[in-house]
Amino acid sequence: MADLLLLLEGLRAAPACLVTVESTQGSVPREAGAWMAVFVEGLVGTIGGGHIEHQAIAEARRRLGGVQGAAQLRYALGPALGQCCGGVVHLGFALVGAQDVADLKQRLAPARHPVALFGGGHVGHALARVLAPLPFVLTWIDSRDGVFPPHPPGDVVCEHSDPVHSAVPGLAPGSRVLVMSFSHAEDLEVVAACLKRQRAQGDLSFIGLIGSRTKWATFASRLQGRGFTPHELAQVTCPIGVPGIRGKEPEVIAVAVAAQLLQTVRDARAPRQTQAPDQAMDCTHLVSRRP
Repeated sequence: MADLLLLLEGLRAAPACLVTVESTQGSVPREAGAWMAVFVEGLVGTIGGGHIEHQAIAEARRRLGGVQGAAQLRYALGPALGQCCGGVVHLGFALVGAQDVADLKQRLAPARHPVALFGGGHVGHALARVLAPLPFVLTWIDSRDGVFPPHPPGDVVCEHSDPVHSAVPGLAPGSRVLVMSFSHAEDLEVVAACLKRQRAQGDLSFIGLIGSRTKWATFASRLQGRGFTPHELAQVTCPIGVPGIRGKEPEVIAVAVAAQLLQTVRDARAPRQTQAPDQAMDCTHLVSRRP
């Protein structure tokens, strides 16, 4: 998003040649949709670096100098180009100026996925900072007053909700929910509200609960007592965070959880493999730290 803002600001002063990855085959440094804007002096963004980027910059500057060319060019990433990726990239070239700002703002804005973070403790604060530059739009929810920073990172929306679980019905469809409030009682109510919403609408992309295997076993028993089935409970991921990342520091936990959310974006078009309660990995190092 920062690159897009720099581009739009730059176009108000000078035209640029927009270079976009239109399509790819095989192994390539960047996927379709990546872009860079080349000005007579300077550039914004990247299509992956290396020789292909150097050639694309030279081609873009020729076009800024008035040289005509095809709207799309094919680059094979082999020895002739000085790269060993082995794939093929089709690059689009288009001259853009101040008149294109509105269109580019809409066209190049990265897809952002809603995340609802329940809990303003140490891990919650670390997560808000880590998620700010990533392709997520964060709603940060807590039942207490005075827990949010005076200047939240990025465009985070802070929301006070008491009781905290009453915010669940109003979450954006497709939300990825992270539950890490200051109390287990609140955590349980938020998870139960999420499962009720899943039963009625099935539109939450991810439900993650911070804690240990023991915490989840206790929660699962209580939720079953409320009538939730093992199949429904399998929609909850607990512990959260990619495996193999050790450490109890809030920043370490935040990185592990953010990486897991990025995996859900990557796998969005494939059926998500959920963990049954008895299959949860042992990540007791991710036990919630309360303020």
